[in-house]
Amino acid sequence: MSAESPQAQRRQSGPFLWGDKVQLTGPKARMHTIALTPGGEFHTHRGIIRHDDVVGKPDGSVLIASTGDEYLALRPLLADFVMSMPRGAAIVYPKDAAMIVTFSDIFPGATVVEAGVGSGALSLSLLRAIGPTGRLASFERRDEFADVARGNVTSFLGAEPDNWTVTVGDLADELPGVVGEGEADRVVLDMLAPWENVDAVATALKPGGLVVCYVATVTQLSRTAEAFRHYGGFTEPDSSETLVRGWHVEGLAVRPDHRMIAHTGFLMTARRLAPGAVLPQLKRRASKSDFSEEDVELWTPGALGERSATSKKLRKTARQAQSDAAKAIAGADITTTLPQDQTEETL
Repeated sequence: MSAESPQAQRRQSGPFLWGDKVQLTGPKARMHTIALTPGGEFHTHRGIIRHDDVVGKPDGSVLIASTGDEYLALRPLLADFVMSMPRGAAIVYPKDAAMIVTFSDIFPGATVVEAGVGSGALSLSLLRAIGPTGRLASFERRDEFADVARGNVTSFLGAEPDNWTVTVGDLADELPGVVGEGEADRVVLDMLAPWENVDAVATALKPGGLVVCYVATVTQLSRTAEAFRHYGGFTEPDSSETLVRGWHVEGLAVRPDHRMIAHTGFLMTARRLAPGAVLPQLKRRASKSDFSEEDVELWTPGALGERSATSKKLRKTARQAQSDAAKAIAGADITTTLPQDQTEETL
């Protein structure tokens, strides 16, 4: 990929330019994220800030609204953008994305499979981790979710990365046509029933490759782990969850925050064994490792009560995400085509 790749277009520092995302924090610590467009204005009941007055200001500037209120202007971090972007489906929270990237060892140049893509939150973290030499193959069952994800990723990066594909359809059906046997370094499953795709995952992963499953409930976690154990060819599944508790620190007033990001999902990981390898039997304490057909029936997608956004809401969210993406692309084009003297004057 060239130096002018989409990843390189995402500016991390320097003066604000057209198309940049700006996070404005007001007097009551409320955050607003805007995309800078020529002639645009940011309106609240606390006044107006003209986009033209933001362009050229250094990152970390304090802006004065028309009412005299002060707003801190910063480029949003990836976590900030993810928490405020249009959503078609529940997102993978930044705390879980960080665990996935680190403990799954998503490395530059890796070939990663992601299913499903949802609103694109995890896709952004994976794209950053694999770098311009890696490859991300995302799969999504619904066209509307795929549209939202493409819009959000393009909005943040300034262009749709050429090392990222989004395939609409069932993973088990579509994966063999996109990623060959033994080509994937990592597989990330964020779906209701990961156990239905164990065979497809095993075929795509390289020996030593890793699968990570992100599920919301203990029943999903249990069935997923048992499915990988029963299939064989994988290491013993490892399961965890991540809780984040902030602290209020002001002088001698030091205490935990009243609110925290507690349970969002479970992560289960397992490594692919070499062909023909058999995992040594582990000594375990006696436990309820057997289950009946009635138990299994309670874990079906229907019984779990899958929540699904309406098509009308998804179309609206997709339009919003694609509108943000168009603004980001248009802003980048304006900055690129400005005369040299005008660019220098702005900066």
